[in-house]
Parts: sequence; C-alpha cells; structure tokens
Amino acid sequence: MRSAAMDHAPSWAEKRNFQRVRVKIYGRFMLEDRTEHPCQVTDMSPGNVALRADRIGEPGEKVIAYLDHIGRIEGVITRTLEDGFAMTVIASERKRDKLAAQLTWLANKHELDLPEDRRHERVAPRNPMTVLRLADGRQYQCRIIDLSLSGAAVEIDVKPALGVQVMLGTMRGQVVRHFEDGVAIEFAVVQMPETLDAEFNDLRG
Repeated sequence: MRSAAMDHAPSWAEKRNFQRVRVKIYGRFMLEDRTEHPCQVTDMSPGNVALRADRIGEPGEKVIAYLDHIGRIEGVITRTLEDGFAMTVIASERKRDKLAAQLTWLANKHELDLPEDRRHERVAPRNPMTVLRLADGRQYQCRIIDLSLSGAAVEIDVKPALGVQVMLGTMRGQVVRHFEDGVAIEFAVVQMPETLDAEFNDLRG
C-alpha cells in the first residue's frame, strides 16, 4: 500500500529539474519515533535536501525538519550518506516556489559572504544583563557580549539546541550558533535601532 507521503514525492524527472544549491543552514529534525536531533543542511533544492546529522534514519522513514531561514519542511528519507541522509521535500507548488526563492537568496548571501551575524554593525550595550527565555518557560540570566539589529551574542551557562526559539528580553529569535562561553541568536525580524536602544540601553539594573 502506497503512503500519502510517497504519492506526493516528486518523480525522478521532477527531481532532475530542481536546482540544488550548496548552503550551510542549521536546524533540527524529528524522526518517526518522535526523537529530535540537530542537523546541518549541506545542499538543498525545492524537491530534496541533504542533511549532515549524528542520527540517521532509515530509507522510507518520514522526517519533519525545522531549518533556519527556511522553516518547517517534511519529506521521506531516500538514502543514507556517510555523515547523514538525503530526503525528499513534500510540498505544494506554491511552497516549492517559495523554497526556490529562499534558496536563491541564501545562495547569493553565501556567495557574497554575508553571514547572518555580520549584516549589521555590532555594539556592546550599556546594560548587558538580561534574561533568555525558552519556549517551555525556562529562563536564564545572561550577559550580552555584542548586539546588532539582526542578532546578538550572549554569554550564558546553558546552550539551547541550534534552531530553538528563544526570547532575549522582549526580542524573539532562535539559536544559530554555539561558542565556548555562550550562544549566538538571530532575531526573527530585523530590529529598529530605537527598539534595541530602549530594550538594552535605557534599562536600569
């Protein structure tokens, strides 16, 4: 019996028509056993994606992934790789068009060497102490090392997983990188300078 997932999987002819781009995107994926694991996209097209991951599922297994800059995708594992696996992307034509546009932008961004944390000037706020909140309600004191309109680097004792949604003060964002003393966060939207100034510079400790 054919699954609904296989009915929507692109044919081999369709797959050849999708342009793969090499990108470096972090995220998380969930296997059929409901376990979640971190991953990194190495190349992707609107029809399929290759993921680098420590945990590898089985061919034919359904996967749901949450990827930075891309959002939620789902599909079926087509083959295992030495350090991960490849999967189809099950999506409507409209979603595929959106994916194609996102991938074009990401490929150009990488070509121009514009990493997400260097698009805007970074400064050290006058009042660096704030709170990082996770979606499950846990919160941790942290210190902002530097800050820009698009993100922040924070010194913190815990390291939420890559791709996890967080609140830094009142700014919504997600964890995009780990480093020795903390994490880098990319804001969900580029902030206005006045907003950041009011949030982190006008507070009184």
